[in-house]
Amino acid sequence: MSLELTPEILRKYDVAGPRYTSYPTAPEWSSEVSHEDYQLHLGKISDEDVSLYFHIPFCQSLCTYCGCNVAIRKHWPKYGDEYIDYLEKEMIAVTENLKKKLTVQQLHWGGGTPTFLNLEQISRLFQLIEKYFNINFEGELSIEIEPRTVDRDQLQLLRNLGFNRISMGVQDFDEKVQNAINRVHDFEKVKEIKEICDDLKFNSINLDLIYGLPFQTLEGYKETVKKVLLLKPDRVALYSFAHLPWLKSHHKKISEESLPNADEKLSIFLMASEAFSSGDYQRIAMDHFALNTDEMSIAFREGRLNRNFMGYTVLPTENIIGFGASSIGYVEGGYFQNEKSLINYYKGVNDTSFGIEKGLNLDEDDLIRRELISELMCHFELNRHRFSEKFNIEFDDFFDFEKEHLKKCVREGLCEDDGQNIKVTELGKLFVRNIAMGFDAYLREKGQHRRFSKVI
Repeated sequence: MSLELTPEILRKYDVAGPRYTSYPTAPEWSSEVSHEDYQLHLGKISDEDVSLYFHIPFCQSLCTYCGCNVAIRKHWPKYGDEYIDYLEKEMIAVTENLKKKLTVQQLHWGGGTPTFLNLEQISRLFQLIEKYFNINFEGELSIEIEPRTVDRDQLQLLRNLGFNRISMGVQDFDEKVQNAINRVHDFEKVKEIKEICDDLKFNSINLDLIYGLPFQTLEGYKETVKKVLLLKPDRVALYSFAHLPWLKSHHKKISEESLPNADEKLSIFLMASEAFSSGDYQRIAMDHFALNTDEMSIAFREGRLNRNFMGYTVLPTENIIGFGASSIGYVEGGYFQNEKSLINYYKGVNDTSFGIEKGLNLDEDDLIRRELISELMCHFELNRHRFSEKFNIEFDDFFDFEKEHLKKCVREGLCEDDGQNIKVTELGKLFVRNIAMGFDAYLREKGQHRRFSKVI
């Protein structure tokens, strides 16, 4: 059934709010959580399976829209060599605190630009991971690539090593927009890289798009969407640009006047999301789309979708261990994030064998709300009885404060509630973050919605 989205509806729910890749969200994490806490949590791991995230921060130039943790460096081997030395030190420290050699079900290299590493360095890092962990090559092995700098030899090596998923940042094909964000690559280059990935038989290819960038127009972005549909990637992520010049100094290079106004931005989003969801793609939550035949679409329809720092996944792995500057992990009820700057990360590893900057040990309330938000965002429904049994609570009593929020969501058509099952509607799936925000105890107590970018 087609869902009619109007600018009025989008405007109503376009409020500041977390993306809920974690709950509690990162502003609640504390520097009082140390590497000693991390060691204790690592020692508690009893599962055989784990997800690993490796952050490679290096880029050769800075994209002015970027919100990631990056380090701009000339493409000299010494930078990658040194960084991998520290990753190995961190891997040794982590695995010394584990009871056994864990099996990696999900591996992701993000950045920055992971393919900043040369062939030797890519092979070396992968071999180190194999040394300290068992890798399930039938699982998800994904990496982010940069269409301007990656080449066939790197892609061939990645496929030979066992990587089976590629994510490529496109953002926009309009040359004026690309010049404004310092990220120029033409359609033919992206098409060439996509065709190489197809030839090498990667299981899934994702393209990232961003709306709300400087000089974007509705007509211009229609052309970008048409080109993406011609490429027919397995997955598309459609992200909103958050202009944060007070937080990211390089965002000051983007003037407010160059950005599409609120109505234009909403129109661009509406056009793009409708174009993808009306074709061969399944809409997943608000800003993700996957081909109907893709594993993610199948998992979404069957209620098996999960979500973590690496995005939506079909894998139910509970523990995630992060390596490298700014990386985040979730280990046995605790969040842990490494130092963001290279200097501080290197110092932390030298001083303690770990790079921990901050984290949070979750209490019972955190764990219950974390599970509820995950259920709503991934499965879009929740059974009160099963949820109550799992946590030994009475659902309606525990969430007594949230009753009015839930009733409001029902009145506004975001969800349905028959007294036993809460089910997110088609409209609610687009604004599931808005539903989740009503169950966020920290937003209620501290009003921290101002720390976040807007939902759309």
